[in-house]
Parts: sequence; C-alpha cells; structure tokens
Amino acid sequence: MKKLFTLLFLAGTATQAQQSLAQQQTSLSVEKIMRDQKWIGVAPTNFRWAADSKLLFFDWNPENKEKSEGYQVQLSTLKKERSEEKIRNEAIGTAYIYSNDGSLGIAEKAGDIYLYYPKTKVEQRLTRTLERESNPRFLKNGTIVFQRGDNLYALNLKLNETTQLTNFVRGKAGAGFDKNKVTIQNTWLKEDQTELFDIIKKRNKEGKPTRGRFGMASAEKQEKTLRPIYLEERFLTGLTISPDARYVSYKLMTPASGAVNTIVPNYITASGYTEDIAGRTKVGEPLPSYQNYIYDQQRDTVYSVHTAQIPGIKDLPDYVKDYPKQLEERKKKNEDRQVNISGPYWNESGTAAIMIADAQDNKDLWILKLDAATGSLSIIDRQRDEAWIGGPGIGWGNIGWIDQNRFYFQSEASGYSHLYLANISTGEKKQLTSGKWEVQKVALSKDKKTFYITANKDHPGITHFYKLEVNGGPLVQLTSMKGGNEVTLSPDEKWLAINYSYMNKPWELYIQANKPGAKAVQVTSSSSDEFKAYPWREPDLVSFKNRYGADVYARVYPTKNPHPNRPAIVFVHGAGYLQNVHYWWSQYSREYMFNNMLADNGYTVIDIDYTASSGYGRDHRTGIYRHMGGKDLTDQVDGVKMLVDKYNVNPKHVGLYGGSYGGFITLMGLFNEPDVFSSGAALRSVTDWAHYNHGYTSNILNEPFNDEMAYKRSSPIYFAKGLKGNLLMCHGVVDENVQYQDIVRLSQRLIELGKDNWELASYPVEDHGFIEPSSWTDEYKRIFKLFETTLKK
Repeated sequence: MKKLFTLLFLAGTATQAQQSLAQQQTSLSVEKIMRDQKWIGVAPTNFRWAADSKLLFFDWNPENKEKSEGYQVQLSTLKKERSEEKIRNEAIGTAYIYSNDGSLGIAEKAGDIYLYYPKTKVEQRLTRTLERESNPRFLKNGTIVFQRGDNLYALNLKLNETTQLTNFVRGKAGAGFDKNKVTIQNTWLKEDQTELFDIIKKRNKEGKPTRGRFGMASAEKQEKTLRPIYLEERFLTGLTISPDARYVSYKLMTPASGAVNTIVPNYITASGYTEDIAGRTKVGEPLPSYQNYIYDQQRDTVYSVHTAQIPGIKDLPDYVKDYPKQLEERKKKNEDRQVNISGPYWNESGTAAIMIADAQDNKDLWILKLDAATGSLSIIDRQRDEAWIGGPGIGWGNIGWIDQNRFYFQSEASGYSHLYLANISTGEKKQLTSGKWEVQKVALSKDKKTFYITANKDHPGITHFYKLEVNGGPLVQLTSMKGGNEVTLSPDEKWLAINYSYMNKPWELYIQANKPGAKAVQVTSSSSDEFKAYPWREPDLVSFKNRYGADVYARVYPTKNPHPNRPAIVFVHGAGYLQNVHYWWSQYSREYMFNNMLADNGYTVIDIDYTASSGYGRDHRTGIYRHMGGKDLTDQVDGVKMLVDKYNVNPKHVGLYGGSYGGFITLMGLFNEPDVFSSGAALRSVTDWAHYNHGYTSNILNEPFNDEMAYKRSSPIYFAKGLKGNLLMCHGVVDENVQYQDIVRLSQRLIELGKDNWELASYPVEDHGFIEPSSWTDEYKRIFKLFETTLKK
C-alpha cells in the first residue's frame, strides 16, 4: 500500500511538473517573442516551377539550420525532398525570349548572349566578351538585337554578321580627336582630301590601304559611317528598337544640379573611427530632368518626343489656389510641367507603340500613342488625381499588349483599381472589372485569351486568385481558402503553387489544379512545436464608422482577464500605405505576438487600418493628402471610442505604439490628443516631414517651399508643446531611412519646452528595420514597462 501511495504521489508530482512545463511553454515573454525568429519555424519561399511543370522548387529550412536550403516537390506524388542547385537550374531552364515562330530562343547569361533551339534543346553561345551584352530580343525578320555598353547591335544569324546600329558617344562633340568618330568636320576633310589628291582616289578605287597621320585604314573601314550621338553630361537609359529596326528610342537623364545629400554617422565601426554613410536627399531638393528621343535609321535623323503635345501639360494642381502669389507667378510663367516618359512599348508587328508619361508633381499619368515618324504623342487615357496618382497596378509596369490593336491597363477612375482594355486604333476603352474592391495583380495567359487576377473581391482582408476572359465576362474564382493566397502559376498553366496563411497560422505551401473548386493540398508544415504550443488568437476582425462616415477595419485582441483599470493599447502599423487588418499572417509578426502577450496581461489591443492604408480604394488611399496626422489620427481616436462602447475599456487608460509611420502617429496622438492617449512608444518616427525623402513625401504633402501649410500641420515637431502623457522614443542611430537627426531635433525641441515626461532609447548598430534580437528585446521590454507602469496605476 505504501509502495502504491509512493507511485501515486510520484505520478501526481510528474503530472504537476508536466502541467507546469506546459504552462511555461505556452506563456509569452518579450525575451521569447523577440529572439531569433527561426524559433517560430521558417516558412517556404522563392517558388519556381520546372520548365516542364512537373517539379516545383522552393527554399525551406524545416530543421532551423543557419541557412535555408533548396527543396523540390514532385507534382505527381507531392513528395518533397532536398534538391541540388545544378538539378534545379537544369530543370527550371533559362527564361528565353522566343522568335515569332517559336523556333529559336535568346537569353543573356552572365553578360553574354546564348541562342536556344527548342526542338533539339541545344544551347549555343553567341558572344564571349569582357563587355556585357544585355537585353537580347528578336526583330520581325528574325535578326537578333542586343545592347553592348551604350549601343545596340544586330546579329544576322544567316550571314553570321554583327552590325552596330547606334553610335552613342560619351562626352561632348570635339572633346579630343578620335579618328573613329564621325563628325561634320572630319567628314569634310576626308572628302576634300579625296578631291585634291589623285593617289587617294586611286587607292580608294583599288581598295588599298592609305597611310597617313592616323595609320592604315582599309576600304571596308572607310565605308563605315554611323551618326554619332553625343551624350554630353547626360546619362543614357531606356534604349530600345522597334520590331522592324527602323526606330531607335532612348531617354537622356540630366542629373539634378545643386541637390544636397545627407550623411548618417556610424559610431560602432571596425576601424574605431566614426565613419559617414552617404545618405539620401530631402524632399524638395532639385530632381533630375528627362528628355526622350527617337533616331530614325532610315532617314538618319534624330528628333525629340514632343512632350508639349501632352494634354494638360500646363495644368496646375488645385492646392496652388491656397497660395495666391504662387498661383499668379506660375500662371505668368505658363511652364510645361516636368514629366518622365517610359517606353515606347511596341506591339508584336511594330505597327503601333504606346508611351507612359508621369508628371513630376504626381498629379497625372498619361497613356499616349506614339507617332514614331514624327515624335508626336496623342492621348489614349489620362489619369488625373488632385491628391496623387497611385493604387495597385497603376503605371507602366502593368501594361501589356493583347493583340496588334488592344492593350490592357489599370486605373482608379471608378474609385478602385480595376482592369481596362484600350484599342489604339479606335480609341475605345472598356472596363473589364468593377466593384468596391481592388485588382491587385494581373497576368496574361500565354495564349493571350485569359487574365489571371489577384483581388480582394470577397472582403478587403481576403485575397483570392481568379481568371477572366480577355474580352470580359464573369470573374471565376480559383482559390478557396480563406486568408492570403499568393499564387505562382505553372508554365503549362495547369497548376497553382499557393503560398497560403491565416491570421494565426504562418505561410505554408499548397498545390492545387488550376480549376474552380479544386482542392488545395498542403505540402509543407513549418511551424515549430514551441510555436504551436501557444494558443495564438484569431483577433476579432471588425469595422466601424469613423467620424466622416467611412468604414474603417480593425483587428481587436480582447483580453479574457482584464486588469481592474481595463486598459487598452492601440498598435499603429507602419508605411502608411500598407494593410495589416486581414485574414492572413501579419508581416508584423513580432507585434502580432506582442499583442497576444499584452492581451494575456489584461490589455485590450486594437490594430487599425487607418485612412491611407492599402486595400480599400482611392478615397481611403488619399485621405491624408496635405494633412498627415489628420484623418489617420482621428481614426485611432474613433477606434478607441469603439473599444469603450463595445469592449468596455477605460478611456483614461489608453496607450499606443508603432514604428516608422506608426511612430509618427504615436507622436501626433500624444501631442494632439493628450486626453485620449496617456502613454505612447514612438519607434523610428518621422518627426518633421520636411526632412524625409522626396519620392514618398512629395506625393502626399507636395514640396515644403510650395505647400508650407501641409508640412506645418503634418509634422509632430510643431505640436510638441501639447505633450502631457508619458512618451518613449526608440531610434536606430544608423537609420538611413528616417534618419537619427529626426529624433535628435525633436529631443532638442522637448528640452527647450521644458518637458520631462519623455525618454529616448538609441540603438547604435540598427538601421530602420532592426536586425539584432538583442535590440528588439531591449526595445519591447521598454515598451512593456511603459504600459505596465503608466496604464495600470
């Protein structure tokens, strides 16, 4: 009996130990969350199909090794195994560009050109040079054209002959004599010599070399005359040729004059000395200018593309009306707006070409028909936005030809990014998709009869893969799993490799037949046992009306055991134009786990897709135009009101935190809404938009010297006097994006204002996105301590 009691006691002790171990395994701490993220498990990435569509290759690390390794899965068995790089490369093959009849392929590999014979699967190397050959393609007649250096060359396979097509010359005309350069002056001298001297006439006729100051020149060399085009101080880009080889188009970029670059001091260096990192320019600095040209080889003439013909090239943005003096001056100057033109994009036969023009002030995007013989442009579509042009699929990278007359593009004309067809001959345009949802990605099938589309048609927070006939019709849904579906289509277009995740389940690979209703079969299982031991929440995905009557979506993490103070935390995602309220695994995975930990500790947490987040159409995207920290901030305040009404939180115990744009909103919240937010942690925050970069900031706020009002009402540094609550700021010292100077300037402002309820934690080795687990851990321990000591009092 005593022995049995002892066994029962030991068994009970063992059970208690197991329960205690289980509790330890399932509890969260900052140290656990912020360590090397491989503890979660490493999801598969980089999906590539074999050329025959029988194998799928991907990178994976199921054993948590130092680096991911190559894997493959057999389509017939779904068996996965490691793969060797050589086998992968052979199976995937080279991405060849094929001739019109498909009998030949061409590709660049390591700076040389290779020819491929699909029938025999034989590859032939065509060049072996130190200089790089690039951008090979076939002309209509089967000739190969490629770029070497700044010039185009044609390779005639039948004659085995290479011909230089252009003669772009760096520098200015006459800058040092080069006998190989053809100028008006040396052409005249050569002709004059021939007229004067019989010996030159005789030797030219006999084909004999002529000696002279510049050595021997064969008759063959003397026959070569190719118009030189001098680049001067400009840079050549966009070099291309029409399918019939007549028109060479190119763009010359003139660098900005007088632009000042920032520097980022790096203190923790191997040398022991402070070393400067070259930085970016700030918004409003001078920008490069561009001019497009056409070289007509048939007429041996060069002319510019006529930007003055672009409709609305002189139109001023509406905001200028707020500055009467500026409006008067700009009207008086009546200048063309600066544009950047891409293209031309030729149809297959070379009978038509389109160009895309972007206004440098971000208010217009034009799709234009090019008359290559004259350089004239005519309008096909104009997208005008008094805020700024944007949205998924908008711009030159998402335009393609369907046939000789029709091409597709995307536009936010309806308020949401949708797919359109345009006929270049008739000017007719047709909208193929419609509704209060966004077309996010588009691809055209190989036979050009079907579009494959990624869209959030069912719900803003769910992506699915669809197909649509090119002439329009019903949108056919191909994927069925609720969450995020990122699809890589097989080369034969019969299979889908789906990178899928749910809000509390990280990404995994699935395979599915390319048919509606087909079942997706899971291939990988990557999450670690330790990760799966914790019951990760499915946040409540809710929506509420903001004060302007618009729908705003949010994730709420309710707490099961609220602290007596019933505190709440608002997490503000970064980037501004980004979506984090959705049914798939968050790119803010650390913050997702931290929000779970906060909920475990008695906080109710909300994560809002505030105004300017992606996924919700044009009005939501541009709702912060000329006032960052306006509607995007009041959405956070309205979200707190929803928590008070529906989740019983205490409005006197609310904190917020976020990084980058989220840090900016945190500062604006504490400075401008001190009665709503009593504590906040601002991480890598923009404090003054006049010190951020041009590409992002000028879209939203224009330029500081043109729209000072927008910058003054959008920058936290001007509102620092309003700080009442408790502020923690964290910033990487070598942040090349939001530079450390930003947080230093705000710190000085707080000092001068006599504020003493703030602190700054600096991270000497961190850029904008932290890398070191020790830095993540230190940062989030400080955030947790801030909330614990200020919101639970």
